[in-house]
Amino acid sequence: MAILVTGGAGYIGSHTCLELLNKGYEIIVIDNFSNSKPESLKRVSKLSNKNFKTYQIDLLDKKRLDEVFSTNQFEAVIHFAGLKAVGESVNSPLRYYENNVTGTILLCEAMRKYGVQNLVFSSSATVYGSTNEVPISEETQLNAMNPYGRTKQMCEEILKDLYLSDQTWSISILRYFNPVGAHISGIMGEDPIGIPNNLMPYISQVAVGKLKHLTVFGNNYHTIDGTGVRDYIHVVDLAKGHLKALEKVLATKEIGVYNLGTGQGYSVFEMVEAFEKASGERIPYIIKDRRPGDVAICYANPSKARNHLGWKATRGIDQMCQDSWRWQQNNPNGYNEQAEKQNRREQPVFNHASDFFMPKT
Repeated sequence: MAILVTGGAGYIGSHTCLELLNKGYEIIVIDNFSNSKPESLKRVSKLSNKNFKTYQIDLLDKKRLDEVFSTNQFEAVIHFAGLKAVGESVNSPLRYYENNVTGTILLCEAMRKYGVQNLVFSSSATVYGSTNEVPISEETQLNAMNPYGRTKQMCEEILKDLYLSDQTWSISILRYFNPVGAHISGIMGEDPIGIPNNLMPYISQVAVGKLKHLTVFGNNYHTIDGTGVRDYIHVVDLAKGHLKALEKVLATKEIGVYNLGTGQGYSVFEMVEAFEKASGERIPYIIKDRRPGDVAICYANPSKARNHLGWKATRGIDQMCQDSWRWQQNNPNGYNEQAEKQNRREQPVFNHASDFFMPKT
């Protein structure tokens, strides 16, 4: 039986797909490609030397989602699919609630109908909101401060209620901190649409000349250099955390919540310095006022994931920056349009759930 990966073409999803294939799992991917590209899955197939089914459908399309479940057998689901931009969620809250919350409900309904009760859910440290408690543990009070974070918090509550109603389910909820980095090959990485919302891809695009400078929001925090401190985790470590969570849900019948972070905080300027070292490029920056809601220091207590999942982040700041730079150098325009057009010529993506494409190696 296969592992269904929703949102498998995304940044974290694609790296997790590769790790799953390398571990011998059969996967099937669902993605609507609204903020990802089929090219990422072609590269997953190339690196793993394996083929897999991919359905281009939306989780809100209940009929096509049912067709996927009725024509395949799944052992578990890893659920990444969702909108994820904080600023966009503030401007379009109804779209975020419908997509993220309703989509998760429809997925769980399909899983229940077809007897698939093992789920790894992609949550976020945004559920903690603005907290001065560090390190942040899973017991820290939840206080999401924007629609995106609240959709994740709501989904967590829905999954907890689902488990309480039927304890034959097995669910792992993963709250990740700040994913960065790329696959060591330089073939796969983060490809944000438009101007990046996160620090590392922004720095990368400044280094490669796509953006003129980095904007630093606040340099008067009570930190080592005045800039905000965050917990950055390598995307491959994060992907491996999903495999450990999958092993957990396949072996037990329980629900667990786990932080995935390094337990180490780095300031904005420390990240800039490390990236300049990795790239040999200067990163110009300008200072602007703090953003409302930003805290000085935020990093995880990852001990629960270590003790209960047997997982620990192993890649440090230097490797995060080196791998990000290798990806950016090799792919200055990300999964660019030319590659995507070629991908469409070779591997058509169909709109019906009964059809699929097989990425070629």
